[in-house]
Amino acid sequence: MTTAALIVAAGRGTRAGAGVPKQWRPLLDRRVADWTLAALADHPGIDQVMVVLHPDDFDLLGDWTNHPKLRHCAGGASRDQSVLNGLQALASDGQDAPAKVLIHDVARPCLSADLITALIDALDRDTAAAPGLEVVDALWRGNDGLVNGLQDRSGLFRAQTPQAFHFAPLLAAHMAHPGGAADDVEVARAAGIDVRIIVGEDSNLKITRPGDFARAEEILQAQQVAMQALEHKEDHMDIRLGNGYDVHRFGDGDHVILCGVKIPHGRGLQGHSDADVGMHAVTDALYGAMAEGDIGRHFPPSDPQWKGAASEIFLKHAADLARSKGFTISNVDCTLVCEYPKVGPHADAMMDEMARILGLARDRVSIKATTSERLGFTGREEGIAAIATATLIKV
Repeated sequence: MTTAALIVAAGRGTRAGAGVPKQWRPLLDRRVADWTLAALADHPGIDQVMVVLHPDDFDLLGDWTNHPKLRHCAGGASRDQSVLNGLQALASDGQDAPAKVLIHDVARPCLSADLITALIDALDRDTAAAPGLEVVDALWRGNDGLVNGLQDRSGLFRAQTPQAFHFAPLLAAHMAHPGGAADDVEVARAAGIDVRIIVGEDSNLKITRPGDFARAEEILQAQQVAMQALEHKEDHMDIRLGNGYDVHRFGDGDHVILCGVKIPHGRGLQGHSDADVGMHAVTDALYGAMAEGDIGRHFPPSDPQWKGAASEIFLKHAADLARSKGFTISNVDCTLVCEYPKVGPHADAMMDEMARILGLARDRVSIKATTSERLGFTGREEGIAAIATATLIKV
């Protein structure tokens, strides 16, 4: 299912002041149109871009004519005629017509990749979608420079582009429309197409008047700074994953300790320490993420001082070691494999205890259980196994 972007760029933009049309004026180190074309052509969800131009402007595309996604056609005397020309060009340029199309005004150069993605995704659920910003200011009606009335703002939105549609219904709607529509939502609604409103962006400014160029520069500069900071952070981010696995057999006893919680049971788990199989698996996952071996390297079972030791000692050592190396523990996930005892009634207490020891928020600790469907040593109730994963991050 292909998605096209149709950029309406045939206007003359007289309200932006004298000179060349606003889409070809400088904006930071590019022209307005270059920012808009890049935002859509570089998006991975856009398969092709049709630029609708005034015939006098074809040469102004420059190197964009070599872009593999981009083609262009001539616009019409009105915006809706230009859109229709672009849609017909998409449907007859030797390729299959796209399934989805985003119609965007070239004078909105600050649109984000997130907004484009949201619109494409919205078309998986709706036939049409468009971004809008809820009106929050008081609205007046005026005449001769004086306020002569108020307008209720309830249910009012400031329309933005891109406006997104299933291609075939929109083409049919434009072909049937008499003309004079303010935007493509108006054309779609006239054809009975429902349009879903998604949340727009304040930064998605439309350059209309001379002062808007400075505002657009500020927005684009802020976006560039944020992107550079993110790239710098990603370049210096160290993300580690570790896994741990542990097994303990059943023996004499009247309880087991799992993830720090004492649970009454007809048998106990056997081991050199307190045999907390879940905590051991998480501890080994942390050591593994740091390439620091396992519990046995740091707390050898041959050393009698660890006989019967609380596994909290091991887990806290692994957590402290991670932090001493500059890592943050992002999350841990542990699965206990056993037929009995039933873990569900104790899972909340286990998560609380593990979060306390690790110094984490509770929602970063996952404790869950499964059976082995009566298969293997856990199915025969000979012991309990545990599997764990830990994520460490260093910025």
